[in-house]
Amino acid sequence: MNRIDAMNMFVRVAELGSFSAAANQLGVARSMVTRQIASLETYLGVKLMVRTTRHVSLTSAGHVYLEKCREILGLLEEAESGLMAERSTPRGRLRISLPLSFGLRRLVPVLNDFCHLYPEIKLALDFSDRTLNLAEEGIDLSIRITNLLDPGAIVRKLGECRLITAASPAYLEEHGTPEHPGELIRHACLGYSPQVNNRPWTYSVNGEGESFYPPFRLQANNGDALAHAAINGLGITVQPDFILEDYIESGQLQVILEGFEPTPLGIYSVLPSTRYMPQRVRVLIEYLSKRLGEASSAPK
Repeated sequence: MNRIDAMNMFVRVAELGSFSAAANQLGVARSMVTRQIASLETYLGVKLMVRTTRHVSLTSAGHVYLEKCREILGLLEEAESGLMAERSTPRGRLRISLPLSFGLRRLVPVLNDFCHLYPEIKLALDFSDRTLNLAEEGIDLSIRITNLLDPGAIVRKLGECRLITAASPAYLEEHGTPEHPGELIRHACLGYSPQVNNRPWTYSVNGEGESFYPPFRLQANNGDALAHAAINGLGITVQPDFILEDYIESGQLQVILEGFEPTPLGIYSVLPSTRYMPQRVRVLIEYLSKRLGEASSAPK
């Protein structure tokens, strides 16, 4: 048994939750993957996986072994890539976590172009607005849009997006247009938050940031859902420009509080570790930095 091959197969099965999916990705027979994992378990003397008809889950020993396998395979790739980087084309698999709305609107076209430019890099895209534990989830790179980065996060800023306050013309006609953020307390507001507690809306007032806690009629962890609620007259929302700009241009939403611009959100790449950055991750970050930086600096 080649233990490196077996480790690689084990990691793929663990990440995909399926022997068949791992076999398809690796281009081998399912029976080979099953045989390698069984041999690995026999060699180690522990059960690594629990198999059902539909899914594969890890035992506690399997979770520990998975992290060690990722470390070992990463070190092996680091050793090889260090020798080969100068003469090789970037290649390999990249699992990327993308925010749903921004990912679909802005990143998919950019990543399609990247795939044409680097055909030997295989991308696996995970669209989610959740904050993930990158190491535990097997994510190579996460794209985050936020001003609240975790302490110690390994990041590179790729660009910025503006925050816009808007409501439907029908809502503003019925309830009036607030002229100051302090007036939001008298309005129905639609807040971005995956939790039930209110997050403040922070505006620039007399050149300084000031937080306001409007009452949220509706909360969601997806900006598109809140934009559609605003279009339907349910209240006022604050969303990034990439979500609202088409609705504003079509007249479905109207910009308000323009003299109190919120602080722009940063667009960041987040890495699971500082230990080693594969060549394929490095070229993707450079490409995203160039494309998203150009978009951020373009005239609005």
